[in-house]
Amino acid sequence: MKFKSWFLLVLLFLVTGINAQIKNPVKFKFTINELGDNQYEAVLNATMESGWHIYSKDIPEDTGIPTEYKVSGKNIELIGKFTEVGKKHEEFSEAFGGNIVYYSNSAGFKQKFRLKDGTKPGDVVAEITYQTCDDRVCLAPNTLEFNKQVTPKGSVEETEPATAEPSKDSAKTETAVVNPAKGPVANTETSKLDPKQLKIESINFEKPLTDCGVASEKVAENYWTYLLLGFIGGLIALLTPCVFPMIPLTVSFFTKGSLNKAKGKRDAFIYGFFIFLIFVLLSVPFHIIDGIAGNIFNEISTSVWLNIAFFIIFIFFAGSFFGYYDITLPSAIANKSSKAEEAGGIVGIFFMALTLVIVSFSCTGPILGSLLGSAVTGSANVPMLLTFALAGFGLAWAIIFGLLALFPQALQSLPKSGGWMNTVKVVLGFVELALALKFLSKADLVSKTFLLKRELFIVIWILVALGLALYLFGLIRFPHDDKKPKISITRKILGVLGLGFVIYLVQGLITSERPKLQLLSGILPPLNVSYFHDEKDGILGMHPEHDFFNAVELAKKEGKPILIDFTGYGCENCRKMEEFVWSESYILPILQNDVVLASLYVDDKEELPEDQKTKIDLGDGQVKKVKTIGDRWSLFQQVNFNNNSQPHYVLLTPDGKVINTPVSGYMPKEDFKKFLECGVNYYKNNK
Repeated sequence: MKFKSWFLLVLLFLVTGINAQIKNPVKFKFTINELGDNQYEAVLNATMESGWHIYSKDIPEDTGIPTEYKVSGKNIELIGKFTEVGKKHEEFSEAFGGNIVYYSNSAGFKQKFRLKDGTKPGDVVAEITYQTCDDRVCLAPNTLEFNKQVTPKGSVEETEPATAEPSKDSAKTETAVVNPAKGPVANTETSKLDPKQLKIESINFEKPLTDCGVASEKVAENYWTYLLLGFIGGLIALLTPCVFPMIPLTVSFFTKGSLNKAKGKRDAFIYGFFIFLIFVLLSVPFHIIDGIAGNIFNEISTSVWLNIAFFIIFIFFAGSFFGYYDITLPSAIANKSSKAEEAGGIVGIFFMALTLVIVSFSCTGPILGSLLGSAVTGSANVPMLLTFALAGFGLAWAIIFGLLALFPQALQSLPKSGGWMNTVKVVLGFVELALALKFLSKADLVSKTFLLKRELFIVIWILVALGLALYLFGLIRFPHDDKKPKISITRKILGVLGLGFVIYLVQGLITSERPKLQLLSGILPPLNVSYFHDEKDGILGMHPEHDFFNAVELAKKEGKPILIDFTGYGCENCRKMEEFVWSESYILPILQNDVVLASLYVDDKEELPEDQKTKIDLGDGQVKKVKTIGDRWSLFQQVNFNNNSQPHYVLLTPDGKVINTPVSGYMPKEDFKKFLECGVNYYKNNK
């Protein structure tokens, strides 16, 4: 009796959500529709909270967890296979090296069936296995059952929870019933799952031994990074031949062309503001497109043909920067804008700013195109990123024009126009070539041709960097270069930096237990798209324990703390942590030498022994099954740490005490390092 009471209390704690860390972002509704002619349809509709998604049944192998929907029961005969309904999204995952297919907001699963005996009722048992993820964490795979009864006349009567005929694979298990609203039901059999395999009595995750102050809250989209990138892009564009000569002419027009100097400076400031406003307004159509087409930018970023198109466009941009041709908007647009300047006043100033933006397009277009391509393929919230990037671009111009209007004497210190501006354009051309390869790589990965291996990508970048260095040293010329260019000290320094980048890239061609070129993570093809990759290499050369209790014994023997890594084979954010964070030179040695790593996979499909299988009745006709090793570690995580997200990291002493506050999700490298060092140092100083 004592064991029964303890287990029911643990399960009550599990499902009532005492701590908000246990997430349940998906709600299900189970219905049965009558189709006529003794045919019915078992429909399970899922509603997801904003930002969360579940995978489709059609997701490729070795990526996420595909959704499985099974219908069975007494007097039931299935018709065909189950189908999915809803808007299906497809997105390339760099962590998995392939596409992931998922549903967001809502999805439906349907299975047709008939009654074997049309004169008798049928008990319908629907079972769904699914995984829920957002952009930072994944939750453990979940299996739920729903029970209803259908009569030959087509009326639907809902049965009491857990009274349906048990399915074949669960016939030998008992059901522990917990209703979140009413508490445990007293007349149920106890579970056979050994509590020693679940509960660690010494664990108190709410009161760790120390506190490192490391937060694992969701990191907001880094709009300020794109603002900065746009600002830098705007400054670079100012140095091009299309824009730079316009600076002194325009500022002089405002400061000298008016008898009222104060009015001239005011108009120059208005001019700068309008430039800023025009660039911001360029992002408005993308907000409208996003509102109409929802996931259009995800579709763009994962489309093979559109990524190939971006590759071609960037090559085209590079040719323009090299001086082989010019990219310009139709002259009629510039002529109309220029004519509108005659309106005078504020309206005229606006059209002066618009004319500048239009006529400088041949130099700014490729730079803006690079920002567009980066935002479209780098985030789901493309419109806001573009707004910040374009705002930064316009802000750079507005500040320069505004400051020079305020201090016109500074115009005398500006460098003279000349060949150096063409050098800037050519350098940008090499940058465009390098960026173009990123789009070709994504097309290669999405199509699963895997022709552009990581090493081949690096070799091509080495050739581009060498070409840049040779150009800067004057050994290569382009159409608009001087026949006998003077190689300035600045060009020589940049050339040396280019050679240094070549040396840095060469490291990526040398096989090593640790990933190289971390500065280029997310740009290069994934580590597994390589001529040298071997699945038997483990995780960064490490072979973690996959059973917590084995890890405990090893930790006692070696005198080290345990790092529990609640993870999953289908957890994209877990792979990102391993590749982009664990692999850091200041983090990997800690994992290798100072802790016993226990990677517990909550989606491990290997089945538990029959006497350790169980069911948990969640009420409302929903039953959670615990039948696999993954189910066991998922329940272990929830019971002991009141958390069901992955990745989730916990540092424990060998006797089961939580050292510092656990952290969840994909997190910054420095924060993860701080989490590890704080816990490890505390353990070393107090063991």
